[in-house]
Amino acid sequence: MSEKNLCRCSWLDTTKDDYVAYHDEEWGVPVYDDQKLFENLTLESAQAGLSWYTILKRREGYRTAFENFDVHKVALFSDAKVEELVLNSEIIRHRGKILAAINNAKLFIEIQKEFGSFSHYMWSFVNHKTIVGHWAKPADYPATTKESDAWSKDLKNRGFKFVGSTICYAHMQACGMVNDHSSDCYKRSQIIDEFQQG
Repeated sequence: MSEKNLCRCSWLDTTKDDYVAYHDEEWGVPVYDDQKLFENLTLESAQAGLSWYTILKRREGYRTAFENFDVHKVALFSDAKVEELVLNSEIIRHRGKILAAINNAKLFIEIQKEFGSFSHYMWSFVNHKTIVGHWAKPADYPATTKESDAWSKDLKNRGFKFVGSTICYAHMQACGMVNDHSSDCYKRSQIIDEFQQG
């Protein structure tokens, strides 16, 4: 079967090549790199109230504006930098979300100090193993789970902003804490086979 004819998740708009590439190469693949996790958490927080594709189209703009998501650099962003970002048309110009990213960067570093890495902390909420979903159609997908509720609560208790349970679950899906590719999607079994989880 050609790549074009592969069965993919039904929520995916296959007319958008960049969206297809994101689905095929990134979504649901386990991530353990802290810089990538900070990027994703920041982008998921920016997504609040918007579609993921709206953020995906701006990802390169975010990478430039946020120093390639170097958490130590973002944690030191000044008030002047915030004003610069509010005027940056390459990102979502929402002051609250920009301030949240800086706030979250500082707290992200604190978690790294406490746990050795943000990855180790984050994956502990799924016992360091991907949860495999069993969904046939978009209506079946949950918006939150007990794991995302627990993680969201812990992040909020630590002072993180824009980390509601829905945002946390979207992050968990994107970073492979959950494999939520649909039951008939080719990527679901590929991820299971690669990471030897069922």
